[in-house]
Amino acid sequence: MEKIIECVPNFSEGNNMEIINQILHEIESVEGVKLINVDPGKATNRTVVTFVGTPEEVCEAAFRAVKRVSELIDMSKHKGEHPRFGATDVLPLIPIKGISMEETVEYAHKLAKRIGEELSIPVYCYEFAATEEKRKNLANCRAGEYEGLGQKLNDPDWKPDFGPAEMNEKVIKSGATAVSARNFLIAYNVNLNTTSTRWANSIAFDIREKGRVKREGNSLTGKILKDEQGNPVYIPGLLKGVKGIGWFIEEYGIAQLSFNITDINAVPIYQVFELACERAATRGIRVTGSELVGVIPLQAMLDAGKYFLRKQHRSTGISDNEILKIAVKSMGLDELAPFDPQKKIIEYLIENQSDKKLVNFSLKQFAEETASESAAPGGGSIAAYMGAMGAALGTMVANLSAHKKGWDERWEEFSEWADKGKTYYNQLLMLVDEDTKAFNGIMDAFGLPQKDEVEKLYRKNAIQSATRNAIEIPFKVMQVSFEAMEVMKAMAEMGNPNSVSDAGVGALAARSAVLGAALNVKINAASLHDKEFVAHKLEQTFLLEQKAVALEKEILDIVNLKIRQ
Repeated sequence: MEKIIECVPNFSEGNNMEIINQILHEIESVEGVKLINVDPGKATNRTVVTFVGTPEEVCEAAFRAVKRVSELIDMSKHKGEHPRFGATDVLPLIPIKGISMEETVEYAHKLAKRIGEELSIPVYCYEFAATEEKRKNLANCRAGEYEGLGQKLNDPDWKPDFGPAEMNEKVIKSGATAVSARNFLIAYNVNLNTTSTRWANSIAFDIREKGRVKREGNSLTGKILKDEQGNPVYIPGLLKGVKGIGWFIEEYGIAQLSFNITDINAVPIYQVFELACERAATRGIRVTGSELVGVIPLQAMLDAGKYFLRKQHRSTGISDNEILKIAVKSMGLDELAPFDPQKKIIEYLIENQSDKKLVNFSLKQFAEETASESAAPGGGSIAAYMGAMGAALGTMVANLSAHKKGWDERWEEFSEWADKGKTYYNQLLMLVDEDTKAFNGIMDAFGLPQKDEVEKLYRKNAIQSATRNAIEIPFKVMQVSFEAMEVMKAMAEMGNPNSVSDAGVGALAARSAVLGAALNVKINAASLHDKEFVAHKLEQTFLLEQKAVALEKEILDIVNLKIRQ
């Protein structure tokens, strides 16, 4: 799985677009990095930039931006309302897909070290990248801001993790930078049918982790209770890792709850929405919708859609597009403005639209591409697509069964089967393109130069490696297609009887996918020199063929028996 991280640097310039554009140019100069948001603030004199890509690409883009910023921005002349201590003030890395927080921390440390050593900028690591407990909190690292940086650098307890520990001429200009690895943060607003900021704040205080100040007697007007140090005592709110306030939005003429969800793995967005509805209702207020500020990972939206589907006792094994529609409508994310998944979901934003993926073709385009003079897509990709269509048919029967009148108590059982079928057809759709890539990999290897013995050996090894991959991919098609047949069998046995023939057609397609992919395994195996590997793979292939044919017969016997009844 491809690894994707997000970077959200904050630069201490929010007014001069010429400077901001030069910074953006550095980020976009790294191929593969996708710039997805730029938010300059005049009063704060600060710009928040969001970009994504693979870890190496993102770290390179971040380094180039920091370097350029250190040349363009002079912190000795900077003024702004937001706390800051450097030209590149904060530089967080956020794991998005296929990468753990531990790995992200490693990248954060490498980036911090490079900034400190190559650019001579003091760097403090915070949150998950912190080297000691007191540095986890950004506020601690940035305490004293730029004006107190010289004193901080001279304090042995606050020596930078990387870079110079002195306020030299270069640091006077650049200030310091805080680098972190942190969880994805969602900025999320909930709309209310009231104009009362006081009521909005009261609801937000119920929900946010910090809660509300504790008072004597009346919770709104009573005397604020304080601890021995004279600090206000707080009654904790309901959700950890959630920050929130209430405010009035003049543009819309309504009050909103404004939340920052700092750990979406611990607190899903739908939980915040549901609690907002519940706490608003106790005050006679209704939630009318909500608003997502910035972007969100796909899984967070799918989790929300599935949550609301389960509340309705509906199957969750439907397409991602349909699940997203349910999420958007359930939380009213399109109340104030249209919600476009292509512009709001990170994974969709970073998809390379220029990629010629077969699965994105129309049926007509796919058929025409197959019929063209090009050798790919060929039988392997077609086998994978047949398997995908077979799994999709099994999934369809499961979804129809989950929503069948009179079977309401069985919705969850069939939803689980639909989810399983969806997993299979998604894997097989991916393998449609993987098989074509495998074939192209062989062609590319044959095209390598062979002028001398070194090149000849490299070419030979490349061909063998590509050939091995061209065996593994269709074998994977065989495995997944055969496994998908369990869905067709289950649906033939207990699914909606009106769709039993669809389960049968699904079994036919999946069996054909197994046998078709087997032909590709065999033809490519003939060219591989590793005979032990070939013998083992051909034995597995033969067994899968036999099992698929036997299972197909078993399913069709069930189908034909039910049709005759």
